[in-house]
Amino acid sequence: MKLGGNRALITGADSGIGQAIAVAFAEAGADVAIVYHTDADGAAETRRRVEAAGRRAHVMQGDVGDPASVEAFFAQALDRLGPLDLLVNNAGIGSGGAEVAELKDEDLERVLRVNLMGPVFCCRAFVRLRRQHGGRGRIVTISSVAQHLPTPSSAPYGMAKAGLGSLTRSLSRELAEDKINVNNIAPGLIQTPMTQGRLDDPDKRRQSMERIPWHRAGQPEEIARLALFLASEAGDYVTGQTWTIDGGLSMQWGGA
Repeated sequence: MKLGGNRALITGADSGIGQAIAVAFAEAGADVAIVYHTDADGAAETRRRVEAAGRRAHVMQGDVGDPASVEAFFAQALDRLGPLDLLVNNAGIGSGGAEVAELKDEDLERVLRVNLMGPVFCCRAFVRLRRQHGGRGRIVTISSVAQHLPTPSSAPYGMAKAGLGSLTRSLSRELAEDKINVNNIAPGLIQTPMTQGRLDDPDKRRQSMERIPWHRAGQPEEIARLALFLASEAGDYVTGQTWTIDGGLSMQWGGA
């Protein structure tokens, strides 16, 4: 699967899944705009890996939850790399520890703004850009298996991820005439900096492995390979879909 000189913007590309996707895209022939929020060192490492693959990289600090910031980093990517062909909405934050009755307004707003509204802001900017350049392009959003499962004490996270599935379906219909594919990936437990604490705790790791039929965590590179398929010509006939990649976790949930 090749990306043949395409230009991709990837949010949250400083570590984990976002970094793995950036590297996979570069190895397939894409230049990459790397958007990070706070981890400048991680973004620099992503840039090093993209350039080691022989492609151009441009690093930008931004906040996907701020529409002005989104417009700014899209404009900067256009200036430095040229018209973008691919968008990967990967940036997100976790939540947990509070039931709905105990939720603070600011915590609810923060999770929804980053995890749901952020991808909407990025899709809006990307679609406007693609329409200025004749349409076509691909959007891949990284959601979570939480969009399919109950998330007690973490309802805002599950709400946001479920919303991404709905956004994918709606946007795929809106953009069909533009020939812009829109797809969504819902990972299960993937070994990233966000989940490392759970995997390092023996009891939590054991509980997690008991619930996953494959009895292991996924690796960021496994998500990246699926994202590469959806971003390439090999996935041209696929749009509006959520692809779950979780080692069977969602099939096991009812009996776990």
